[in-house]
Amino acid sequence: MDSKRAWAIWGIGVFAYLIAVTQRTSFGVAGLEATARFHATASALSAFTVIQLLVYAVLQVPVGVLVDRFGPRVMIAAGAALMTIGQLQLAAAGSVPAGVVGRVFVGAGDAMTFISVIRLIPVWFPSRRVPLLTQLTGQLGQFGQLISIAPFAIVLHGWGWSPAFLGLAALGLLACVLSAAILRNTPETPSGPVVQPGIRESAADLAKAWKQPGTQLGMWSHFATQFAGNVFVMTWGYPFLVSGQGLDPAEASVLLSLFVVVGIICGPLLGGWVGRHPMRRSTMVLAVTFTITAAWLAVILYPGAAPLWLLVLLVLALALGGPASMIGFDFARTFNPSHRIGTASGIVNVGGFCAALVTMYVVGLVLDLLNTNGFSGGHLYSLDSFRIALSFQFIVLAVGALAVMRVRAKVRRRMALSGELVPPLREALADNRRRRAQYRAELRAGRISAGTGEGEGEGADAGTGTGKGGSSRE
Repeated sequence: MDSKRAWAIWGIGVFAYLIAVTQRTSFGVAGLEATARFHATASALSAFTVIQLLVYAVLQVPVGVLVDRFGPRVMIAAGAALMTIGQLQLAAAGSVPAGVVGRVFVGAGDAMTFISVIRLIPVWFPSRRVPLLTQLTGQLGQFGQLISIAPFAIVLHGWGWSPAFLGLAALGLLACVLSAAILRNTPETPSGPVVQPGIRESAADLAKAWKQPGTQLGMWSHFATQFAGNVFVMTWGYPFLVSGQGLDPAEASVLLSLFVVVGIICGPLLGGWVGRHPMRRSTMVLAVTFTITAAWLAVILYPGAAPLWLLVLLVLALALGGPASMIGFDFARTFNPSHRIGTASGIVNVGGFCAALVTMYVVGLVLDLLNTNGFSGGHLYSLDSFRIALSFQFIVLAVGALAVMRVRAKVRRRMALSGELVPPLREALADNRRRRAQYRAELRAGRISAGTGEGEGEGADAGTGTGKGGSSRE
């Protein structure tokens, strides 16, 4: 574990996930071209991404079971192959149904990738590195969005639809070949025949993973934090910025790039915070959810087109959702035994993508209804129409936040029965301040060495619980 080979394995996994994100988000910058190519309405346009995400979400639990049974290598390589087929189909498509078929293959391949990659991490690295590497995996993969925003968009606008999607197919083929050739499921080669769990054992693991409140807390955490960013980047952000807010395409592309960069920067920071404060993971989830809600409220309620600085703040808030959603997988890891982490991670991953696909479809449906009724004044993507349609997100955000608070209470009751108490946040912050003040006083008195970190480390972790099993609890 933690060897050069382990880092190479992880690197190939991250590359495969980066390519999967590129395939997933490519349609986000092709929305206007797709409308013209397929003569599509807003509802039809949203159907491309909605159906893709529906396939993704539906396959999460089966894929989680399969990755526990067959290992990540097969699943990652097969996923890359399916995405290659899907982009080849989309490159040749000339109608909405043909294009949707391509996105179905992309969604199926994408579904196999992320949870298979994070399944590799606990096997190849010690537990102390897992939260940070999980965050890094999620955020480094978001560089795939930059490929969609810049090189793919340049090819799309300069050479046309088919060459752009053929290029994506070539990237998928490269990821498939590298994964099949280099990835390995475990550091050791099995000395005897590998005994795979049967269908009955897999079904039992699935039931146990779902009944675990920590898994449910992870799913609702993912639900609350992840969907708004996906809705923005994958479907409605570009039309909202260009047609609704009046930005030119270059400015919109810069804002979408900023989304990726902020997520990449914040991911490791949030991963380190989670490692130091495992008892406050759900608090961070709720804080990010409320931040996203406040940012959207400010943009939607602003009279007229929002100023650029406010749109930048919106993108910053949405970008926090990606790293925060990774906390859901940390819940799955710490509340489940190693042999069903893939299954639990699949359950967690359903949350945000189900919320995203419902929101994407409803926004498109509302835009079409407003246009049909004459509210939009003949402009499908008018700012006032976007204000009404995007307000649906507040309902989804409220459902996610309330569910997190409800399941968190259940988790903490179970923890209390085992003797692990989570003190109120106010008490935890007061204890932090007291311990740090005591440390500084002792440091000035010369009773401890500044290089030892004694006292300061305790202060940093104060409020994370009793310390009993703190690294594996809410």
